[in-house]
Amino acid sequence: MSADTTQAKASPAPPQPRVASTWPRWQPFEWIVALRFLLEGRMQTAFIIMGVAIGVAVILFMSALLAGLQTNIVRRGLLGQAHIQVLPPKAVVRPLHEAANSSQAVQGAILQTPEQRVKSIDQWQALAAQIRGLPNVVVVSPSAAGAGLVLRGGSNRSINLQGIEPALYFRIVTMDDKLVAGSTRLAGTDILIGTELASDLGVRVGDKLHITTATGGDNTLTISGIFDLGNKGANARSTFLSLRTAQSLLGLPGGVSVLDVNVTDPYQAEVVAQAITAATGVVADSWIKVNAQFFVAINAQKSSSALIRAFVALSVAMGIASVLVVSVVQRSREIGILRAMGVTRPQVLRLFLIQGGLLGLGGAVAGSALGAAALFAWRLLVRNDDGTELFPIVLTPALLASGLVLATVTGLLAAFAPALRAARLDPVVAIRG
Repeated sequence: MSADTTQAKASPAPPQPRVASTWPRWQPFEWIVALRFLLEGRMQTAFIIMGVAIGVAVILFMSALLAGLQTNIVRRGLLGQAHIQVLPPKAVVRPLHEAANSSQAVQGAILQTPEQRVKSIDQWQALAAQIRGLPNVVVVSPSAAGAGLVLRGGSNRSINLQGIEPALYFRIVTMDDKLVAGSTRLAGTDILIGTELASDLGVRVGDKLHITTATGGDNTLTISGIFDLGNKGANARSTFLSLRTAQSLLGLPGGVSVLDVNVTDPYQAEVVAQAITAATGVVADSWIKVNAQFFVAINAQKSSSALIRAFVALSVAMGIASVLVVSVVQRSREIGILRAMGVTRPQVLRLFLIQGGLLGLGGAVAGSALGAAALFAWRLLVRNDDGTELFPIVLTPALLASGLVLATVTGLLAAFAPALRAARLDPVVAIRG
């Protein structure tokens, strides 16, 4: 072998020019190919992202709107009542004695339910302290409630008397927000009445009302304030006075007929009510139990909202899947070449899953912005007659995050079938077309 040949073999090969790449070197192969596939079909990518964005915007808009509507309905429904009411047990009739042998029992006995009179809760102070110690209980307010008759000149109206401790009860019903005239002061001879009752009797703040009850109670009270509870019937019947004055009128010296309880979460009121009954043995009725039909309607609204979101998500998934199926058919030759070059089936599978996830994520980001803009426009354009907001609508971070996750996961699931089809392509068949 000549020296020239030896020298030629020993000399290093000339450096090859490096091809500039538009993609960072650290990106995995599947991401590079997936992004190039998406960019090459720009129109398809843009249309499917637009479709996903509209679907996500509809989901976010409806979720926030229905959540705000539900919160507003519940808030308005609880404006004039407590979450839980603890009541004295009802009077029941019992036979004086029972025969030892059922065959000797008197036949044909008629037992009539006695009339339900206003009575006090037994040892209510200790009971109120026990309820305050339970978890999730915010406030416990004692009240003496019963029926009365208000006399004004030649007019009279039947009313509901409710004796309260203002410092406690006004934490349950925010009377300052509902006051139309006067103040919420409740001294010994003060009374708060509704707007309808004031209109029917032709009275205003500072006028006197003569109150009588079936137990013989009789007193003349001064109107210290006029309120509006947002309900015509409640404004015509409801009145508030001091607890001691009501106890005197209703014949309940030192007693109360109801304990009003508010909890941290109104939707957990029935759970807390059952806990109160289990711990104390008294009757505790939650607003959920009292308004059973209303709560059924709320649950039906939740179910319908979830069903609408499911159908929108399904339409988004079908759109992503159809685009990726077309992409697999159009790129069969490229997929075959990649497989012939050594790309594995799992890599092809991940390639199309990445495309589906990116389409879902891109549509979710655009849809979040579109949904937020739609909610802003709603709040700006849809107003009450007085110009105030119809009801509060909040697009929470949790709702945005759920929209992003839902769209991304939907994109991944929708891409699974096309990705599996692409991974199963035979390289030779795919190249031949």
